[in-house]
Formats: sequence, structure tokens, C-alpha cells
Amino acid sequence: MLKTAIAALALTAMPAFAETVTKPSAHSVADTVDRLVAAVEGAGATVMARVPHSQGAASVDLELPESELVIFGNPRVGTLIMQQDLRAGVILPLRVLVHADGEGGAAVTYQTAESLFDGLDVDVTSEAAQRINGALGNLTDAATSE
Repeated sequence: MLKTAIAALALTAMPAFAETVTKPSAHSVADTVDRLVAAVEGAGATVMARVPHSQGAASVDLELPESELVIFGNPRVGTLIMQQDLRAGVILPLRVLVHADGEGGAAVTYQTAESLFDGLDVDVTSEAAQRINGALGNLTDAATSE
């Protein structure tokens, strides 16, 4: 009973996935990840981690399509969001999943600020939230374009 209540509470506290953006990439998964990392660093943000989901699955004899999560941020923007609602620290830094698209290509997927901060006391029309949307759009464009 307690586990069910905790699971239900956790699900209601999670950001909605209705506002995700997926963009096809002109490059392989590995090249798209490298291009995304270069774009993030070139923009003055910091890559905190690269999580190779498919390699993790393989390490326990399971399979996933090729996929890697890139976690990155810029405290000049993230701090402004967390000043609005400290609970945003559960969501930040930002994440972009680079993954196989199921058709032999690659794609990137991320959540918009509106989706990320849904249910929090964050003004998604604020300059900081709009900077997050702009950065996610621009960085993923740089990673996926020809």
C-alpha cells in the first residue's frame, strides 16, 4: 500500500512528457553526441555528464537501441530558475537524449521549459525559461544539422 502511494505521488510530481521535441539528425548517434557536446561547450555551458544508456544495458546483457543522454547546464541561467522555485534543482541541469531513430538514423529528444517546470512555481514566460528553450533549440540544431 505504501509503495503504491509513493509510486502514485512520484508519477504526479514528474514533469509531463507532452511537450517533448524530437529532431532528426543528419549524423550518427556518436557524431550527434560529439556535435552537441561541442555546441554546449562552445556556448559557454558545462557538460556535467554523458550517460551511455545502450552501453549500460549491454553491461547487464540487455539491449537498447544506441542512445546517450547528455546532461549540461549554465548556472547563470539555471540559478535564475531555481531562485523562482528551488525544487527546479530536481530537473536541472538540462538533458538531451541522442538516440537511434529506428530507421537507421539518429535523432535528439528534449523537453521544453514549459514541460520541465510544469507544476513548479516557475514563470515559463520569464527570460530565463525562454533562454532555456532558445538554448535547447539552438544547441540541438547545431548537433543535428548538415
